[in-house]
Amino acid sequence: MNVQIVAVGKIREKFVDLGLKEYSKRIVRYGRLEIVEVREESFSEPLSDKQTEEILRREGERILAAIKPRSFVFALDRLGESWSSEELAAEFQRQAVHGISQLVFVIGGSLGLDPRVVSRADAALSFSAFTFPHQLMRLILLEQIYRAFTIVAGERYHK
Repeated sequence: MNVQIVAVGKIREKFVDLGLKEYSKRIVRYGRLEIVEVREESFSEPLSDKQTEEILRREGERILAAIKPRSFVFALDRLGESWSSEELAAEFQRQAVHGISQLVFVIGGSLGLDPRVVSRADAALSFSAFTFPHQLMRLILLEQIYRAFTIVAGERYHK
């Protein structure tokens, strides 16, 4: 199984980068992992609704351009569904059975995701009602991907 994470912005915090490297090493036992960082638009707040839409549109175009055809796409969106780790693992298995080998997870920038990106997604997931920094969300996502792979493999990591 190939996993691609398309994320807006770069990692700036050393502790997040260290965690990402650790989980990346763990995940490659189960398949290929690719992290694609798309440029984050710079802006100063406050923003008008029109300015916000334009920023999301620009970032959305870059995200959509990074998604490979025939990929199963998960958009991380605060309005998405809440799944358990077991449900995510079951979805990995379902996609494999259907011949889908490319899973893409999309993490938006600080303003969220362009509605076109959410529309392109096959599933919209919310990890919590809490708001997380998008850089930290990348680390949380990698841990959950690793956890899903261990569940599928019947390994002991998941409790």
